Amino acid sequence: MRARDKAAVSALRTTLAALDNAEAVPVPESEPRGSALEQSPVGAGATEAERRELSELGVVAVVRAEAAERLEAAASLTSPAHADRAALLRAEAAVLLRFLDGSDPA
Repeated sequence: MRARDKAAVSALRTTLAALDNAEAVPVPESEPRGSALEQSPVGAGATEAERRELSELGVVAVVRAEAAERLEAAASLTSPAHADRAALLRAEAAVLLRFLDGSDPA
């Protein structure tokens, strides 16, 4: 962020959000979702669930998926009007792949 690298900031923010989502506890389909207000749990933390903890392999898989998603999107942008967007997506993917390779510049 201090270096004002837009590609790195964008890639890292969205990847952190993807990691957060991957740690979320899935809600079983059998649980009722639209119950009455008076049946809702009450109190601080009443609806909190302990998050899953991703293994190192899980984190790597999420980061790889984020990089692959950006590369796929960049490849689909073939119009010259989208060249800037495609270049930004490739730069974001490169940032993520650098973290996986262990050559983080920070």
